[in-house]
Amino acid sequence: MSAASPSTPATVALERAGIPFTPHVYEHHETATNFGEEAAAALGLREDQVFKTLVVSVDGALAVAIVPVADRLDLKAVAAAVGGKKASLADPALAERRTGYVVGGISPIGQRTRLRTVLDASAAEHPTIFVSGGRRGFDIEVVPADLVRATDASTAAITRT
Repeated sequence: MSAASPSTPATVALERAGIPFTPHVYEHHETATNFGEEAAAALGLREDQVFKTLVVSVDGALAVAIVPVADRLDLKAVAAAVGGKKASLADPALAERRTGYVVGGISPIGQRTRLRTVLDASAAEHPTIFVSGGRRGFDIEVVPADLVRATDASTAAITRT
């Protein structure tokens, strides 16, 4: 990790696990509300390689869905992927409390409470993908299989375009 990149619970967890990653810092604009799209544009990446971390409630239990920023989460598919019936996006304040991260900077790695995690199957189409590094303006580039290992995730088709 370079001196210019921040240390976050995500980077600490990856380092402890011996999982290689590349940090990418970019300028976050306070007016931005579409954080994944902002990251893709700032880093000069295609939106199908940059993934957003969404906290969902499946039958009352929280879970994490990691999907490309270009796509929309299929709530029925993520519910089925974790063995549930109905899913909805979690309340942002609850997501922040349970993960320890702020909305727009929620990393799937190093969360305060480990939640069931599902990575969209499209991640396997890329040698590396980008996810939040644990703060706005900071993404981590990682091999999809390493992300699965770091988060104990399952993979499933959980998006709709």
